[in-house]
Amino acid sequence: MNSWRRTVVGLILFGISFGYVEAAVVVYLRTIYDPIRRQIRPDHSAADLFPLITPDQLRRAAPDRSGLLGIEVIREAATMLMLAAVALIAVVNERTAWLPAFAVAFGVWDLFFYVFLRLMIGWPASLLTWDILFLIPVPWAAPVLAPVIIALSIIGTGLAALLRVVRLRPVHWIGVVLGCGLILLSFTWDFRRLSAGGMPHTFPWFIFACGEAIALGAFFHAKSFKLAA
Repeated sequence: MNSWRRTVVGLILFGISFGYVEAAVVVYLRTIYDPIRRQIRPDHSAADLFPLITPDQLRRAAPDRSGLLGIEVIREAATMLMLAAVALIAVVNERTAWLPAFAVAFGVWDLFFYVFLRLMIGWPASLLTWDILFLIPVPWAAPVLAPVIIALSIIGTGLAALLRVVRLRPVHWIGVVLGCGLILLSFTWDFRRLSAGGMPHTFPWFIFACGEAIALGAFFHAKSFKLAA
C-alpha cells in the first residue's frame, strides 16, 4: 500500500471510529439532559433539541449539573485538537498536506457521527432536522443537510489535495476564507435567539450556498491553475 493510500485509509478509519465515539457521547448527554429538559419544557418531545436549555435554566433546575456545560465546551475544543493532531501525525513528512488531511478526518468524522446517531437512536428524523453543531464561541445551528454537504465537500477536496498538491495563491485563499466565513455566518445567523432559549428561525440557505460556491470555486480554480501550469 503506497503512502497516499495508507494515509487516506488511516484518516478514514479514524474518522469513522471517532464518529462513533462522538455519537455515543451524545447518547450519554441526552440521557443526562432529557429529564432536565422534560422538567423545563414538558410540552416538548425529548427528541427535540430546541429550544436550548439556557445556563440560567440549567442552574435553577439542576444546580449539581450546571458545570457540565463548561465541560462540554472544552470537550468540543478537545475534539478539534484531536482531529488536528491526527492529521499532523498522518502527514508528518509533508507539512503542506496537513490541512487536506484535517479536512478528510473532520469530514468523515462529522458524516459518520450522523450515521451512527441514526443507527443508535433513530435521530435525525430527516436531513432537514435542525441540529446544534457547536457551542464555541456561540451556538451554531442548521438543518443536518447543511453539515452533511460541508462534510462531503471537504472530504472530496481533501482527498483531491492529498492526491495532488494544490498551491493556493493569495486570491484563492481570499476566496476560501470568504466562502468559509459565509458558511459560518449562516450557521451562527440566529445565535442570539438560540442563546436566549428561542426556536431556530429559517436557515439562510442563500448565504450558505454562496459560501459553499465561493470556497469550492476558489479551490477548483487553484487546482485547474496547477494542472494548466
